Amino acid sequence: MTGEGIRVSSEWLDLREPADAAARAPDLVEHLRRQLPATGRRLIHDLGCGTGAMGRWLAPLLPGPQHWVVHDRDADLLRAAAAHPPAAAADGATVGVETQLSDITRLPPDELGGASLIAASALLDLMTRDQLAGLADACARAGCPVLLTLSVVGRVDLAPAHPLDRRVAAAFDAHQRRLTVGGRLLGPDAVPAAVEEFRRLGAEVLVRPSPWRLGAGQAGLAAEWLAGWIGAACEQQAELAAEADAYARRRLAQARAGQLAVTVGHADLLVMP
Repeated sequence: MTGEGIRVSSEWLDLREPADAAARAPDLVEHLRRQLPATGRRLIHDLGCGTGAMGRWLAPLLPGPQHWVVHDRDADLLRAAAAHPPAAAADGATVGVETQLSDITRLPPDELGGASLIAASALLDLMTRDQLAGLADACARAGCPVLLTLSVVGRVDLAPAHPLDRRVAAAFDAHQRRLTVGGRLLGPDAVPAAVEEFRRLGAEVLVRPSPWRLGAGQAGLAAEWLAGWIGAACEQQAELAAEADAYARRRLAQARAGQLAVTVGHADLLVMP
């Protein structure tokens, strides 16, 4: 959730959860395990948690008792996160969840104090540069590792290819960088911007690719993503609309029939103070 008030539906988050889990970089979790305290309860803050998918993916991969504080400013999503908490930790230890209705772009200075880990998913590209700087400063004050997954990087590949693919992709990227009341969104520039911000604060940053790879088994998600991708491109560049109508019908038919392979580039970051 950004200063612009971008909202997502629980249905969309549920649809993408398996693809998100398959895409996240597993080797960063191995690095993370070595950074966490060997004993004691882990306090983990999940920023912009949505329906809580990050916790459901990560909590069972980490050992030891965990207390997750999940932050969002959408009360409906927080209720969904509380209703479907993570399973037990990797060693069977208990995992608790506490919801926090809050705007993560305006966190109080001590909100993340005492954290063992700060996590977020599909968040950085929805922030402005100033919001990212504020997030980096808050994380630096907490002095703990930060795992930031599934930030878009502006790479989309469709197979079979179509002559209009590149124009739609360029218009979509421009839409991701649009100017809002809170400033210009980072969109596909979020990953290098985040690396710069955290390194400025003295942290080590590891970056790994985490692309969605959608085929026949993810036809529903591919079609839903494709409709949003084309729609945002046409919203950004109105002159695309005339050509995009036939293009959208063809591409959506291919996706629903499982005849379209879609790769959407993302990256995961592990920040180690």
